[in-house]
Amino acid sequence: MRLVSHPVLCNYYVTYRCNASCSFCDIWEKPSPYITVENLRENLRDLKQLGVKVIDFTGGEPLLHRQLDLLLKEAKAHGMITTVTSNGLLYPKQAEKLRGLIDMLHFSLDSPDRDEHDKSRGVKCFDKVMESIEIAKSFGERPDIIFTVFEDNVSKIRQLWEEVCLPNNLVLILNPVFEYNNVGSNLSKEALNELLWWGKQKNVYLNEAFIQLRIDGGNHVDDPVCKAASTTIVISPENKLVLPCYHLGLKDFPIDGKLFDLYHSDEVQKLVALEGRLPACESCAINCYMQPSFAVEMNKYWWKALPSTIKYNRMKGTWKQMVRF
Repeated sequence: MRLVSHPVLCNYYVTYRCNASCSFCDIWEKPSPYITVENLRENLRDLKQLGVKVIDFTGGEPLLHRQLDLLLKEAKAHGMITTVTSNGLLYPKQAEKLRGLIDMLHFSLDSPDRDEHDKSRGVKCFDKVMESIEIAKSFGERPDIIFTVFEDNVSKIRQLWEEVCLPNNLVLILNPVFEYNNVGSNLSKEALNELLWWGKQKNVYLNEAFIQLRIDGGNHVDDPVCKAASTTIVISPENKLVLPCYHLGLKDFPIDGKLFDLYHSDEVQKLVALEGRLPACESCAINCYMQPSFAVEMNKYWWKALPSTIKYNRMKGTWKQMVRF
């Protein structure tokens, strides 16, 4: 049963550029411009008309955009819930002007070991994350820690939880690695079971539907769970609508100030109708599109995701955090 029939989330790529070179990501390899405030203003008008409630300013590294504070202010002025995920390198210098503009601020940290984390990110950023946590807390922010889980760092969850998250009263978001375009990897059944245990611990968020989807072999084109194109608007740094999702990116369409009309055009809607049914969609388990997919249709994944959604809301203590789905 479909509960929501309109897009709920916008993944707005402010740039593909990044000051890190993570081994499990290929976005940083792409040449890229930066979005303009003018284009954002036009698109926000239409995003609101489309029913979008949450805007994720992403990249690349979103803090590379020198006008990120202005972008966030525009989004807040339109009543959007804002999210930003950063590697922490630039946050200490920009924290003051970003203060109070990010509803869900996430710092990426994949190991409690400085050298191990820096190696996986291709740049020395561990100390900057630690500094960013302290600065954010001093401003009254309560950032989350996003831990991308691989087969070889599952054993490090406890140390990071005990040494970073619990002392600072931060939520640890466990983000199971996914594979796409020969990038990333998968997790063993043993690792998945360990994640299920961790998801029940204090100050830990794990969407259990992610684990169930992996146990089931990911999305299946004959009965797709993925609702990427109908739940999520993807906008590129070139101001194009990307379909059916960023990672597959079969086609992009120039927006030209007419996002609402473009989204409802026959050509776009034909691609939307193919969400989860294209050959490349088979076995897909990309978290950033599955999370909203689990929220809009009542099925076994919706029920699996519900307890973690309630838990996250309780941990954060605000209704806005329900958008974690």
